[in-house]
Amino acid sequence: MAVLTGLTFGGKTWTPKFVKAIDQEKCIGCGRCFKICGHNVLALKAMNEEGEFVEDEDDDEIEKKVMTIANADNCVGCEACAKICSKNCYTHAELDQ
Repeated sequence: MAVLTGLTFGGKTWTPKFVKAIDQEKCIGCGRCFKICGHNVLALKAMNEEGEFVEDEDDDEIEKKVMTIANADNCVGCEACAKICSKNCYTHAELDQ
């Protein structure tokens, strides 16, 4: 099985790890990861007390907002989202081939 690797500017081998999951129990919806991701991978979504997503953000049922993976195919595997996350919400993995 082949493994996707690249090279750093200094010529060292680098293996990207792509976002696989966000622990919504830990996520506080601060948006730091959203701001640092330049590839439109993430989206902030409203959630009610039962843990269900709420489409109408003006709804009174909103308990909190959490980050979600909106466009996983856009992830380049830099792990910047995990590095800036103060709650350690992210799970990353190497590309499955």
